Amino acid sequence: MDMATDIIKELREYDFEREWFEFKVNWFVADELGEYISALSNSAAIAGRKYAYFVWGVDDKTHEIVGTNFNCDQDVKKEPLKHYLARQLSPDINFVFEDVFIENKKLTLLTIPAAKTVPVSYVRERYIRIGSSKENLRKYPEKESFLFEVLRHGFPTIENTPSEYQDLTFEKLLIYYGAKGLKLNPDTFKKNLSLYTEDGKYNILAQLLSDDSHMQIRVAIFSGRTKADNMYSVREFGNQCLLYSLDEVLRYGDVLNIIQADERDRVVERKEVPLFENEAFREAVINAFVHNKWVSGNEPMITVYSDRIEILSRGSLAPEQTMEGFFAGESVPVNRKLSEILLQLHISEKTGRGVPRITQRYGREAYEFRENSIVVTIPFNWINVMDDRMSNKVGDKPGNKVGDKNTNEGSQEATLSKTQVRILAEIRNNPNITKTHIMKKLGVGKTTVDKGISVLKKSGYIERVGSNKSGYWKALK
Repeated sequence: MDMATDIIKELREYDFEREWFEFKVNWFVADELGEYISALSNSAAIAGRKYAYFVWGVDDKTHEIVGTNFNCDQDVKKEPLKHYLARQLSPDINFVFEDVFIENKKLTLLTIPAAKTVPVSYVRERYIRIGSSKENLRKYPEKESFLFEVLRHGFPTIENTPSEYQDLTFEKLLIYYGAKGLKLNPDTFKKNLSLYTEDGKYNILAQLLSDDSHMQIRVAIFSGRTKADNMYSVREFGNQCLLYSLDEVLRYGDVLNIIQADERDRVVERKEVPLFENEAFREAVINAFVHNKWVSGNEPMITVYSDRIEILSRGSLAPEQTMEGFFAGESVPVNRKLSEILLQLHISEKTGRGVPRITQRYGREAYEFRENSIVVTIPFNWINVMDDRMSNKVGDKPGNKVGDKNTNEGSQEATLSKTQVRILAEIRNNPNITKTHIMKKLGVGKTTVDKGISVLKKSGYIERVGSNKSGYWKALK
């Protein structure tokens, strides 16, 4: 498989377009394509990417390969397309068109280098991507200012970004290392742990490791399945050295493991069966701390519902990280030095087994890649127990699933897969939800959602009221 094919495969793994890549089928307007090149190049720089991409032949909603008749060798106003575009782009960037064949269908990949020293303009106008829209950069002064900052000083990290707090102390950090059997030299540890920017100021990493990180780490517990339900409790573990906050959140996981909501959404204590897989919780929390976009000033967020835990980290994958590599456990941390410190303290391990452990237990659908965050969902063990009970209500044999030959076809209940349970939960939360939105929420493809909805209909869990376009979902159970 050649590089262009690998790139297209990787882009299709995302649940929706990002600001640094675009899918089209047969669309072509020469000057607007030039504006897209400007917008994608500038947005790639903001995202810390080396390249941006424009792909013809992929449906932008489903990401299915449909093929294209776009011709990258065509002329525009008696001039080759590439020359026509390059002549009006400033500064010069070496963008490349390439035709590939996937599933016996032609696709075209346009690879666009990220802006480097100054923003890229087309016909003297600079553009940028806002979501999936192409906009004039002048309309967004904050984005423009941030782009210039990135081009001057590089992509912001917790090491090169100064903290707004410069009166930091580190007594707790020294104690923490000592408790792990490691001794920090009081005279050199700040330099050795990279706690300064190049101009000698404390950076964001120093702030996180200081006695007061100025970051709130919250764990919120709701009595039901949405944030519209009553909040049972909220615990705060922030405003201290981040290492202590992480330890306390992990210990709190042991407390959470004996709390659950029963079928009437009452919070009760249940000690005989763990509420969730503690190892998966630990891996997800550590990953959230390592990969969180701390430079944005936002913290990870842990939310406990009656049927699951959601662990949210801000930002997206590291620029060098591919989706395939992420799920394979080839970890590329967003915060490299923080990752090294957690390894040094034996809080995390370098094997990269965290993500594979979670996906082996819950599947890839446990991860939801939103535009500005990543969410890991850990379902509670009692859901599977309840599903087993439900499957036996009307005479089904234990273990039968929808579609099994021995399943009682007259039964109104059936064992659901984890993905089908999540689809049902989304429909219960929002009867007007669309299939596309479910795909984005769960991070799965159209076929998976169609199959799941078909099973839920057949099993009597839901029905469609009204037309596909203007109707709504009705949960029957």
